[in-house]
Amino acid sequence: MSLPVIPASTTTTTSDATFTLSGESGVAVQSPEVAGPAALFVNDVRLDTGLTLTPPVLRDQAADSAAAAITVLLADDGLDDVPAAAGLRADGDAVDERYGLDVTSEGVRVWGPTPEAIHRGLTSLRQLISANLQDGTAVLPAARIVDGPRFAWRGLSLDVVRTFHAPDEVRRVIDMLALYKLNVLHLHLTDDQGWRVEVPSRPALTEVGAAGALGDRPGGYYTQAEMADLVAYAADRYVTVVPEIDIPGHTTAVFTAYPELAPAELRTIDLGNGTSIPLNALEPGRPETWTFVEDVLDAVIPQFPQSAYVHIGGDEAWGMSDEDHAAFVDRAAALVRARGKRVVGWQEIARAAIGPDDIAQYWISIDVDAMDAGNGPVPPEDLLPILVDHLQKAKRDAPKALAAGARLIASPTTWVYFDRPHGDASSDAEQEEARKRLGLEFYGPATLRDGISWDPVENTPGVTSPDQLAGVEAAIWCETITSSDDLELLLLPRLPGAAEKAWSHSAADWPDYADRLARQSPIWRHRTWTWLQSVEVPWT
Repeated sequence: MSLPVIPASTTTTTSDATFTLSGESGVAVQSPEVAGPAALFVNDVRLDTGLTLTPPVLRDQAADSAAAAITVLLADDGLDDVPAAAGLRADGDAVDERYGLDVTSEGVRVWGPTPEAIHRGLTSLRQLISANLQDGTAVLPAARIVDGPRFAWRGLSLDVVRTFHAPDEVRRVIDMLALYKLNVLHLHLTDDQGWRVEVPSRPALTEVGAAGALGDRPGGYYTQAEMADLVAYAADRYVTVVPEIDIPGHTTAVFTAYPELAPAELRTIDLGNGTSIPLNALEPGRPETWTFVEDVLDAVIPQFPQSAYVHIGGDEAWGMSDEDHAAFVDRAAALVRARGKRVVGWQEIARAAIGPDDIAQYWISIDVDAMDAGNGPVPPEDLLPILVDHLQKAKRDAPKALAAGARLIASPTTWVYFDRPHGDASSDAEQEEARKRLGLEFYGPATLRDGISWDPVENTPGVTSPDQLAGVEAAIWCETITSSDDLELLLLPRLPGAAEKAWSHSAADWPDYADRLARQSPIWRHRTWTWLQSVEVPWT
């Protein structure tokens, strides 16, 4: 049986020896440069398990062997056989995340060429400690792991608009990302239902636009101070926060705050269930539109200093002509580039003139031909022709982006949209009730096995090489989510599966993956995270 680590490591060898960690065990670091990851590791182990290791010390100051039970050092020996990561990082840097982890009867050694690499190795060690902890000690199996990521961009897109998630909940999500070596939190900050980021020159965006959410849910927004805290919290865990300002469509909250920016005639499609879909967008031919966009970019970009990218949305601009949509994306992208940032957007931005420095996020994996023939998920009748037209055009998005030299983020609805209903039954009766209302029925249910039964290269249209992808990003939308418990119940245990596809170089085998997944649950219990207790997994 493989080690209980997710994502699966590139290479692992094991032997019969063991090494025991206890509350008397400590971490010795080679240099102050890696003291930060070591201190974070000690704190995380405490939160994961209740085991309190002694604080990190410099290796030459360790009082005895117990204080140096875990040795952490900057080194790159033995890592050459691990392929370099394909893709692009959200921070724009080229950081080597490959690491080694060696457990022998004499102790534990974690090494890598960068502090971030060491953090990844210590993250694997966290999982080993939790899975092997009993009565306050962790008896670790002797093993050698040499590992590194398949893709540089590994993330989650989080909708904080339809349901506003307060900073404490976002921090919990960041902790989940860090545990599974995911390094991007893409915050979907604006949409029809609300506006969640401060723009001081446009106060009505938060005074009016942030007041509500979907239905009668409470609104809210992140102050600049709260956003700075979140960005710093993520950066300490080697997670880059990428902001999304969704334009030109999905802008009802903008029009509510600033009616003068709205089209002269506002149009909607009545869905017959008390809700409607707007067919309105910012108009590229009006100067006031671009004054607004520049105001927003000038306020938002400085709040995300670690991100090399700004996500401009660009999706589902229903009711807008193809020509106006392309003109809008072209100009919005130019404004982002003029401010020293790179452009990422949903796949529809490929219908404009994107280039090699841009990223298009592939998401539309719905079988539109089956839908048109009545064999797939069926949307409301009035929406069907608009949706079919949109999805037919979507078939050309990924190939067109690749032809322009742009990279893709693989975010296919079929496998990594976490707002799909859970296909696995739960052993918990209350969760079975929640399962009936959580997730969009339109997409159909997805099982945990489904989440690892795909490949980012093989299942992304037009892609033949990992180098054509920036990476992999899951997405969670909040139409059916009303609380933090709902959010976590749809995120877990799915998130580790997305991480497996983004990090691991080999395909996952379900029985082996289910065993590794089962041994993650002690951490989730200690962290008080909510997860679906799938009957398909032998939880420990």
